[in-house]
Amino acid sequence: CAGILKVMSKMGISTVASYTGAQIFEAIGLGPELVDKYFTGTASRLGGIGLEEIAAAVAVRHRRAFPANATRRAHRTIEAGGEYQWRREGEYHLFNPETVFKLQHATRERRFDIFREYTRRVDDQSNRLGTLRGLFRFRTGVRPPVPIEEVEPVSEIVKRFATGAMSYGSISKEAHETLAIAMNRIGGKSNTGEGGEDADRYIPDPNGDLRRSAVKQAASGRFGVTSEYLVNADDIQIKMAQGAKPGEGGQLPGHKVYPWIAKTRHSTPGVGLISPPPHHDIYSIEDLAQLIHDLKNANPAARIHVKLVAEVGVGTVAAGVSKAHADVVLISGHDGGTGASPLTSIKHAGAPWELGLAETQQTLLLNDLRDRIVVQVDGQLKTGRDVVIAALLGAEEFGFATAPLVVMGCVMMRVCHLDTCPVGVATQNPELRKKFSGQPEFVVNFFEFIAEEVREMLAELGFRSIEEAVGQVEMLDVTDAVDHWKASGLDLTPILHLPPVEPGAVRHQRAEQDHGLDRALDQMLIKLAEGALSDSRPVTIDIPIRNTNRTVGTLLGSEVTRRYGAAGLPDETIVVNFTGSAGTSFGAFVPRGITLRLEGDANDYVGKGLSGGRIVVRPPADANFAAERNVIAGNVIGYGATSGEMYLRGLVGERFCVRNSGAIAVVEGVGDHGCEYMTGGRTVVLGPVGRNFAAGMSGGIAFVYDPHNKLPVRVNPEMVELEEPDAEDSVWLRHRVECHRHETGSEVAARLLSDWASVSKSFVKVMPVDYKRVVLAAEQARADGTDEVAAVMAAAHG
Repeated sequence: CAGILKVMSKMGISTVASYTGAQIFEAIGLGPELVDKYFTGTASRLGGIGLEEIAAAVAVRHRRAFPANATRRAHRTIEAGGEYQWRREGEYHLFNPETVFKLQHATRERRFDIFREYTRRVDDQSNRLGTLRGLFRFRTGVRPPVPIEEVEPVSEIVKRFATGAMSYGSISKEAHETLAIAMNRIGGKSNTGEGGEDADRYIPDPNGDLRRSAVKQAASGRFGVTSEYLVNADDIQIKMAQGAKPGEGGQLPGHKVYPWIAKTRHSTPGVGLISPPPHHDIYSIEDLAQLIHDLKNANPAARIHVKLVAEVGVGTVAAGVSKAHADVVLISGHDGGTGASPLTSIKHAGAPWELGLAETQQTLLLNDLRDRIVVQVDGQLKTGRDVVIAALLGAEEFGFATAPLVVMGCVMMRVCHLDTCPVGVATQNPELRKKFSGQPEFVVNFFEFIAEEVREMLAELGFRSIEEAVGQVEMLDVTDAVDHWKASGLDLTPILHLPPVEPGAVRHQRAEQDHGLDRALDQMLIKLAEGALSDSRPVTIDIPIRNTNRTVGTLLGSEVTRRYGAAGLPDETIVVNFTGSAGTSFGAFVPRGITLRLEGDANDYVGKGLSGGRIVVRPPADANFAAERNVIAGNVIGYGATSGEMYLRGLVGERFCVRNSGAIAVVEGVGDHGCEYMTGGRTVVLGPVGRNFAAGMSGGIAFVYDPHNKLPVRVNPEMVELEEPDAEDSVWLRHRVECHRHETGSEVAARLLSDWASVSKSFVKVMPVDYKRVVLAAEQARADGTDEVAAVMAAAHG
């Protein structure tokens, strides 16, 4: 039952009736006769083994368990396993003690000859297959070789390399910054992962090194995703899934949320953090297009990525991503190396990147979309051969994650989730971090060695650049030298298929996407607010708005952040008064200094990623309906907000303040799943709430006006407790209700304030249990004069 529930959760299926017959599985390596008879309707694109091979494999295991010689001890001949972690005589791993040693030796001593030994052992899979690409060979002689001097230099090739999305929190500060410094030195790109980035890293070091990651990730948890974070990006990556555990969110247990991690993620030290499995602002391809548009407004200079996991049908999704105006699509392979993933996800979720990349390239070519988008690939790339094969299958950029970690010292202990990494790579423990021995030079050596191998192979194949090689799949063939009894039934022609396209058709990105920013309402707002932008003079703007005006305020906010940083401008420096109906993502990522007041109503995603600004939404002054009984704004209000204030006079939809981590929001009623996954900030609900309130809420505080005692059956009690507000809470509450009345003219607020002594007793305080524990520990430490950080972390450890 638990396994079925896990798969249902991973796939977004809510009921067993929907799970039954859903055909959500894909077979890899099973032959057509076997699939047609026993797994009817299941996709199996490459063929593979049949009943005879399965019987042979079972017989081998049986003989080991029940040897013919009864005097032999079966446990001495049984397989050692080793699927998760390398074991002698166990499952074959491309990263094994020999290859790890040679890779680290080569990069630390800058020995290209030893690096060749490493790649030779990884690439030679003729006897022990580890990857699909191990079955490929290059078709040399199709094009005449070119002198290596004519091939683009290493300095150009390395610009196409990126490191994987590993968050600050999952790996140590030293490891994270080492990767960033190395990639900035060579012109490649490091990736923040979903844990945010410390603003100190945006400033170059005295020696000229830059610790800033070029790629900023926006994942489902939106940790650390602020206006400043987005403005300081070259690329912004939307993580739809993770190769090592597609369909799952992440979780950082409280004992790993040290103060420096909490600061970067805008959360509370010692309080666990949960990333929802889905993005709650993406339920369709149109929603994805909206988020792409939001992020492009937040930083017009950045490319917008969408990260997908290889699976059957990913090509169709990639085509939709291109039509949604993403600049880059990343196809991530199933064998990501994170040791923090469950074994079921590592072994049984996602597909090899070779399959996903080939399908993506073919689908984009067939739909005449290939020239509009850059295709990137990652998933256990280790050698120059891997890069060239990926290029021939259609990739223009290449991501590496596990290999750079190994270069920095990782020895594949697979304890990434336990905070016990013995080499200081995947830990936040200060003592263990002292053991980190990596240097940027080691990582630079690795990527330069990879690029040098790529140059040699390009020269042999007759290409002068990677761009020339992209999509030239006819240069690949299936090797006939594979000596493996399970490989004979494989059919790799689906991977090597070239769709019927016009001769000379473009097989790589050439045209830029049109994001339509020149037509945005914010262009007018920026002109009207130039006085405030240039010298902080207060400006008030009155302007109508229509529901076709999407992401209003975000482009203006990006200008404020670009010029004034995270501090923004003084409150109310730029005040924009709108009348009408606002489109989606009104006020997304708005920083401090901007106040948006809307007289009318708004669609979904108001205040998404709010970064210090103020948003007020109220009905028209001449409205003849009761505001507290009518919807004023849509779903997912305040998603991922980190600071600022929102006042909404009326009801809002589902998932109000999901993943709020610092903003203050007042509203007069919410739908289902309110305050879901909230980690900070405060919310005040002056009316009814829907079901499942406070699910996954690990931080922050919610106050709900509940005169009829209906909240206990509406709240999700798994992580929170219901309390009576104390005197200090009551003072704070009254002030916020007064602000709500002042900003919106709320009749509900006026009624409550007229009899505050009585109605204040009907408020309920929703308090997360873990948050309460660390808050009390911090208060006690301050009272005792002891180390507050030590007390908080001790409370987090239980």
